[in-house]
Amino acid sequence: MKSMLTIALLGATALAGASEAQADEVIFAHGANPGNPRYIAAEKWADIFTQCTNGKDTVNVAASATMGDDSEMLTSTAAGVIQVTANSQGPMAQIVPQIGLLGLPFLFKDLPTAWKVLDGPVGDSLDADAQKAGLKILGFWDNGIRNITTVNKFVKEPADLKGLKIRTPPDQMTIDIFDALGASPAPLAWSELPSALQSGVFDGQENPLTNINSANLQEITPYITMTGHKYESTPVVASLSWWQGLDQATQDCALKATSEAGKMERDMSLKADKELMPKMKKDGAKFAEADRAAYIEATKSVYDKYAKDYPDTVAKLKEAAGLK
Repeated sequence: MKSMLTIALLGATALAGASEAQADEVIFAHGANPGNPRYIAAEKWADIFTQCTNGKDTVNVAASATMGDDSEMLTSTAAGVIQVTANSQGPMAQIVPQIGLLGLPFLFKDLPTAWKVLDGPVGDSLDADAQKAGLKILGFWDNGIRNITTVNKFVKEPADLKGLKIRTPPDQMTIDIFDALGASPAPLAWSELPSALQSGVFDGQENPLTNINSANLQEITPYITMTGHKYESTPVVASLSWWQGLDQATQDCALKATSEAGKMERDMSLKADKELMPKMKKDGAKFAEADRAAYIEATKSVYDKYAKDYPDTVAKLKEAAGLK
């Protein structure tokens, strides 16, 4: 699947003409719904970029997956149909496998640690890899540290997950984590998740509190176990052909918009983790802490798997994250 998507991306890039680099309208696409930090940050990006370019470029923010799911948006971005997308770690990992390593279980102790790693040499290296597939990473926004929600019980111990059907994003790392925990994981697009949970296709799912709340998933899966099992970034990705057609001043505006909107989005994510719990409790959600030591022990095999394929990257990530 990874190689097919990469081939499609490279082919699409070749078809993108020079004219699209001169487009007055910049399409900024993403899959988040109103109220989500990603949605708000995309609107902020548009305002900053438009002001910075003195109105030379306008921005059309295509929200709520109106231009396809994350994988489809990445393909369209490589083709120059979409200029910028605030995307997801899992689909990006199909193109740049090393990005998936950011989701190694319990890698980052908190959000600021993850951001420090992404804003340094690790992020630069991932950008270099993405450019080989026709994509330019403008920066990394946040998609939080993830927890598990289920229909009718807490999952405080890994054994509580045995046999449960858990929805994951299209991300092999997440699937591997839940396989190690004894669950029955399966990927599904975010836009299809609420109806799949309501119909009983899944027993639960995993997401940061911000995403859970913005989609009202606590109404369907009210048992929230604070596992904190993995981190996910929101890579903000541009069409490389579009990017290379910009003058230096416009490139600087795109980076400025990504950085400033990203700071706001990260702050919202950090604040949400501290403040959403009381609100969600009022909406009927129930919370429990997981036995993190048991979860960490149960997912050690995931590190073993990826260290075989990417020994240097895994070692550098662990060192940068302060993980022994």
